[in-house]
Amino acid sequence: MAETNHVIPGLSAIAERYDGYILDLWGTIHNGVEPLPGAVDCLRALAQRGKAVLILSNAPRRSGAVIDRMDRVGIPRDCYGPVLSSGEAGWLALRERADPWHAGLGERAFLIGEAGDESVLRDQAVEEVDSLERATFLLCVGAFRRTDTVEDYAALLAEARGLRLPMLCVNPDLEVLRGPNREICAGAIAARYAAIGGDVGYHGKPHRPIYTLSFERFPGIPPARILAVGDSLRTDVAGANAVGIDSLFVSGGLLAEELGIAPLGEPPAGALAPLYARYGQRPTWAVAAFRW
Repeated sequence: MAETNHVIPGLSAIAERYDGYILDLWGTIHNGVEPLPGAVDCLRALAQRGKAVLILSNAPRRSGAVIDRMDRVGIPRDCYGPVLSSGEAGWLALRERADPWHAGLGERAFLIGEAGDESVLRDQAVEEVDSLERATFLLCVGAFRRTDTVEDYAALLAEARGLRLPMLCVNPDLEVLRGPNREICAGAIAARYAAIGGDVGYHGKPHRPIYTLSFERFPGIPPARILAVGDSLRTDVAGANAVGIDSLFVSGGLLAEELGIAPLGEPPAGALAPLYARYGQRPTWAVAAFRW
């Protein structure tokens, strides 16, 4: 498919091809502060046409907390359907312990993330501990502070590696844009831990288990009629490609700076193909912003 042929002006150009929509949240629908221009109108247009919409977020907290954040940001509840977060998927896996890796995590977690962001541990038979020596695993939900860099975690991760603590990461994203500011996510810390030999398990896009949970929320809709939408080639598009569904890449989101454009701006002619090559992922479609 030529680059120009897969770039569309808005979702209306392809909406009738799909019955189910898996929509990214941060960078696609809102920026953590407010809805992105045109996003709520696009959600309403899908709802009016009877499309099944699942919000699939790599938020490292349970789905109810994600909905609460959407309320505060200004996303009306009547224009989307179920919400599934990577935190919810991690919570379920930690509760069920259905495989040897999760069963072996033990029951004392050292939390890496902001204070108050421990919803994955609530209603679990897991104790949150304040030292690595007492922990049986690391739960990584994000940075301690929004201004942190990965280098700030070098000593902590080295100590955890020495203790052979496994890490459960419930947000595979490397970074996020909060308004105009770029912040590291749990995935960046987890990637550093894996790089020094740490044992890391992930929940969220692009890993297959969260798509298995997603498809369960589209009863009667075959994968060929489901479209995944998001602004990350590494997670949204890669995840869709891995499970064999179509994808729509929002080029004016997380990777706008890499394309040399303003947020939600149009990419220059010929700029997308090299970007796809760098990430090793190509979407079915591309659009500057999530708009109708």
